Amino acid sequence: MTMYAYELHQLNVAELIRRADQQRTVRQAVLARRAARRARRQDTEGQVGAERSGFVHAA
Repeated sequence: MTMYAYELHQLNVAELIRRADQQRTVRQAVLARRAARRARRQDTEGQVGAERSGFVHAA
C-alpha cells in the first residue's frame, strides 16, 4: 500500500468512526425523547385514573 493509499484509508476509517458516533448520538436522542413521551403519557394516564377513581396516590 502506498503512503497516499494508507492516508486515504486512515481518513476513511476516521470518517466511518465519526459517522458511527454521530448515528449513536442521534439514536440516543431519539430514545431519550421516546422515554420522556412515554413517562409523560404514563404520568397523565395515572393522574386521570386517580381522578376518576377518587383515589389520589401519595408519593
